[in-house]
Amino acid sequence: MALTKTISWSRRTFLSAALAVTTTLGLGLPGAEAQAEPLKVAAIYTVPVEQQWVSRINKALKAAEERGDITYTFSENVANTDYERVMREYAEQGMDLVVGEAFAVERAARKVAAEYPDTAFLMGSSFGPAKPNFSVFDNWIHEPSYLTGMIAGAATKSNVIGMVGGYAIPEVNRLMNAFMDGALAVNPDVKFLVTFINSWYDPPKAKEAAFAMIDKGADLLYAERFGVADAAKEKGILAIGNVIDTAADYPGTILASALWHMEPTIDKAIEAVASDSFEPADYGSYSFMGYGGGSFVADAELAPADALAAAKAKEQEILDGLFRVNVNDGEPKSTM
Repeated sequence: MALTKTISWSRRTFLSAALAVTTTLGLGLPGAEAQAEPLKVAAIYTVPVEQQWVSRINKALKAAEERGDITYTFSENVANTDYERVMREYAEQGMDLVVGEAFAVERAARKVAAEYPDTAFLMGSSFGPAKPNFSVFDNWIHEPSYLTGMIAGAATKSNVIGMVGGYAIPEVNRLMNAFMDGALAVNPDVKFLVTFINSWYDPPKAKEAAFAMIDKGADLLYAERFGVADAAKEKGILAIGNVIDTAADYPGTILASALWHMEPTIDKAIEAVASDSFEPADYGSYSFMGYGGGSFVADAELAPADALAAAKAKEQEILDGLFRVNVNDGEPKSTM
């Protein structure tokens, strides 16, 4: 089901038709020989745009803007209480597509979207899509998380790994559980310390949680949040990155990272809106490695050579469809 009503053309359909007629008549409007005008896209972020999860969405949207596919604007640090208002403002401004995170404002976001059926909404969400125009996505990077777990399990000497997460929600839980599965697959003796700081962006709190784990014997940290790698660097131990590659900022500290690439998701949504074929759908699969939505990197100077080779071999199995990483949304628990 397309967003536009059957009794009327959408703005973009009308524009494309008008350009085609103009070109045929030889009237020579400026740009008539080019593609239709770029889509108007806005994003709403509840945290600073530098935060790792949001930064990947921002990066993908900026890439689309640089290609000329869209014009792009965004609002950051939007409080949950203001989210509804900002959504309405962008819809009223005639945005073709609004991107954001609805995790803490699910009901409000869906309510607003339903009020603007001619606007496409693509929202990070723990739940499913909804008619007529509410699509969802998530960073399904459990596959590369498993691979970094394999490397971490082989690298730890104390067999104690500390894990610091934001909130114990499915989106975080599945990544941490996949990492733990990967570590246990190569090292059944490894134990885990798990803490959630109940914040998406509080580096000092994450750092303190990491210090507490190091005091309990952890010699390797899983940095789901900013601040953990700082603790690892300060104490001279290794860390596993999440979503973005921060190795350049922490040389000698980041052992490996599970990376999220939002471009496949964003590009698919832009294509659907531009062709007036956008429908409520779950775009989560476009974060899978097979679509180029996820990958892993490792520091060859820090990672055991045999562990890195095993992880790369397992990566190929995933891409070939011969291995499937388990999806476990349950809250991970400390095992010591």
